[in-house]
Amino acid sequence: MVRRSTVDSSPQSSGFDVETGGLAQEAGRTRQRSAGWRGAGGRWFVWALRIVVWVVLLVIGYRGVTAIVFNETPGGSAPAAPTPHGTGFPSQMAGAYALQFGQVYLNADAASAAQRSSELAQFLPAGTDPQLGWNGSGTMRLQSEQIAGVRAQDAHHGVVTLLARANGQLMELGVPIYASDGQLVVSGEPAFLPPPARAALPAAPSTPSDPTAQAALTSQLADFFRAYASGNADTLARFVVPGATVTGLGGDVTFSSLSGVSVPPGGTTRHIIATVVWRIPGQPAAGSKASANPPAAGFEMSYALTVTKRSGTWYVKSIGPASQPAGSP
Repeated sequence: MVRRSTVDSSPQSSGFDVETGGLAQEAGRTRQRSAGWRGAGGRWFVWALRIVVWVVLLVIGYRGVTAIVFNETPGGSAPAAPTPHGTGFPSQMAGAYALQFGQVYLNADAASAAQRSSELAQFLPAGTDPQLGWNGSGTMRLQSEQIAGVRAQDAHHGVVTLLARANGQLMELGVPIYASDGQLVVSGEPAFLPPPARAALPAAPSTPSDPTAQAALTSQLADFFRAYASGNADTLARFVVPGATVTGLGGDVTFSSLSGVSVPPGGTTRHIIATVVWRIPGQPAAGSKASANPPAAGFEMSYALTVTKRSGTWYVKSIGPASQPAGSP
């Protein structure tokens, strides 16, 4: 009786490799299935990775563009502090308000104390000392005042500094101001402060002069300043560069003398200083007759001129106040 081999007929063992001792056919199927799955999954993985990369690139590009457009600082750095554009304190109005207050405060006289307190009340909070610290004795007279500066502390508080002359003395007055919704009030007692110190001028440098040009200009400028004093346009035109505009003093003063001309060396255009003495008509004293002829006052003044030489003659191109000491070029 011959038995049928189960090895040859069994489908499960048909792929058995005798030499390797492995299931070659079954392993091949397994590899085929695995390979097929990996191929499909790999493609999906690559596409997913590409999408992620593109998203990252788009985000980076977007952030870069917005950083350029909006001037943003790079990530990780502290944002720049905003630049203040002012405290919101109404400096101009506070200055004008303090100026009006100063006209009342810096005038004090026992004979008009009641009027002073009434006028001060317009600037002060209710319940404040009506004389704002004045004891009612003595007198103070204001000659002049100007706004020297405004120091704002915040949107509501500030100090206005007035430069004033009272009782013949130059001084500064600090006035505290409170502001709210367009309303103002003097929020405390003012304070006297020292006036600006007198500056010491540096020594003027020694500059050479041109004696020839100085002699020529001295003779010509005397006639120019006579015309400048009168303000006659036709006469002035004889001494002025064509196209330049020089307006005279309209007869308010008369020419007395030319006390000095400083002319540095140079070409046909020079920047010079001329010192002239004006005579100003006097005013009759109070109580005197109108026919009285009071003596004229004399004032020496220095002018900076730009002059240009044409055909051997000097002409004035411009004139203004000199910033240097008299006699310096």
